[in-house]
Amino acid sequence: MNVAATPLAMNLGPTEILLILLVLVLLFGAKKLPELARGSGRALRIFKAETKGLMDEDDDDDKYKTPEQKQIDAARHTEATGPTGEQPVHQPRPDSER
Repeated sequence: MNVAATPLAMNLGPTEILLILLVLVLLFGAKKLPELARGSGRALRIFKAETKGLMDEDDDDDKYKTPEQKQIDAARHTEATGPTGEQPVHQPRPDSER
């Protein structure tokens, strides 16, 4: 069986999970575990909010552009992709031009 190709979470059985929890209790103590879980939850929420903010920021850029800036961007896009909106196909040069 190829262990490297399967995700780690899929290989954890109930025994391994209990062993990990036991080690956590021994390391941090039963009183600290809820505090650690709360802190981890807050950190994940903040991370998700910041990531979502970055994604929304990319979408909001067009809101603040002037009509002239939008025209320039459209012209650049057309120039880069061609009038049909497709990426230009690279044609190999004939041997005589090389």
